[in-house]
Amino acid sequence: MSVTRKLIADLRLRLGHADPMAPPPPLPEIARPPQRVFPSRRERSAFAASASKHTTALVGIGAVGTRYATDVVLQFQAELAVAHGAVGAELPDDWAQQNGLLPLQSRVGNHREFLLRPDLGRRLDEESRRRLEERAQKDVDVQPILADGLSAVACMGSGLRLLEAFSTACRGRGLSVGTPICAKFARVWLEDEIGEVVRAKVACILLGERPGLGTGDGLSAYMVYQPSIGKTDGERNMISNIHPRGMPPEVAGTRLALLAEAMIRQRVSGVELDLTGLASQLGEAAGGGYRAPQERVRLVEVLT
Repeated sequence: MSVTRKLIADLRLRLGHADPMAPPPPLPEIARPPQRVFPSRRERSAFAASASKHTTALVGIGAVGTRYATDVVLQFQAELAVAHGAVGAELPDDWAQQNGLLPLQSRVGNHREFLLRPDLGRRLDEESRRRLEERAQKDVDVQPILADGLSAVACMGSGLRLLEAFSTACRGRGLSVGTPICAKFARVWLEDEIGEVVRAKVACILLGERPGLGTGDGLSAYMVYQPSIGKTDGERNMISNIHPRGMPPEVAGTRLALLAEAMIRQRVSGVELDLTGLASQLGEAAGGGYRAPQERVRLVEVLT
């Protein structure tokens, strides 16, 4: 008998089943579970309650047994619907003209292509480039660009307020501002080509940012000095979280004008831009510390 067979035979003897064909012994009787189980809810800890004041993320939401509580699930579903709605929204073709803006469009043909082909959203189509060359003011200090980005909802919401606040703040600092533009199906790098065509010292694209849970109306602003095709993200500066519950558009417009002035004065943007002298005016936009507590807006209320 081989060693393996001997080991198996010894194991069967220890288990009381020398005969491999013998039926297994009966299992011990197990008490039946109750018909219904009502687990107690686990509430969030004091640490989670404190941390949640500094973020809109779902922190320390607790659980009921092995599942989330009903109100948490409903809240998550409602916020996810807001994000989906923002990404799925499309800027109407006539929206720019109705609001007195020069309409441009990237090389994207439709909304689905915009989501799947970011590269096409970074360059103007031929008609838009020709319109820009013919109608836009040239040799300006700052060229602002309002765009849909990943949230046309944000563009049509706070976009005009941010554009006006930024343009007014730039003029107040003695900077010339280019023709107000609105770009459809736009990605961040589209500002490079637009700024290059109008020969702007600074280009700033104000576009709807990628939605988060419950925040589908946020804008981001990306700025670059001496815009030209091929600029990298390391050569840009940005301010995000611009919406009524985050950074108000009027505050963001003032801070963006400060950045534009600093870029022109230092002749650089991005990681090489020195913001130490503007810390008191830019606030958290010039530093890397924690931001002020932000209120989380509940989209669903559970009636008890």
